Amino acid sequence: MYETGEAVARAFFDRWNEGDADGIAALFVEDADFVNVVGLWWHDRRAIRKAHDYGFRHIFENARVEITELSVRELTPDIHIVHTVSILDGQTGVGGTEAVQRTAVISMVTHRRSSAFQIVCCHNTDRVVGADTHVVDTRGFRVCTQLVLFVTLEL
Repeated sequence: MYETGEAVARAFFDRWNEGDADGIAALFVEDADFVNVVGLWWHDRRAIRKAHDYGFRHIFENARVEITELSVRELTPDIHIVHTVSILDGQTGVGGTEAVQRTAVISMVTHRRSSAFQIVCCHNTDRVVGADTHVVDTRGFRVCTQLVLFVTLEL
């Protein structure tokens, strides 16, 4: 069905734009892992399907996602890592208003099983332009954009 890691990754985005939680789940191996943008970790196909179904009904019912960059690293002929950058528009925001556009970096490890590639694990991260890191302090969770990081390496 999907002859490359790229093909199964593109199918993920197609199913996402169709709001097809069953179709998304079918792209994953049974014991797949999925880490979403806020760090929730789903440990199997059933949980991945359930989470996407909820999202399509309550958060992303009017949303569309578009791949703007895609790269594939072939570890072996049967294992491909796919990295994508995508733009999300139309998410339902606080109070039902439309949220602003988001950019995500999504990484997938794909594996050919039998004759088709499937997704073994997927990690979704928001790209925050200009941010150095996230900080949690007495004011809560926030993006830090003026932090200078110094790293000391001992060799």
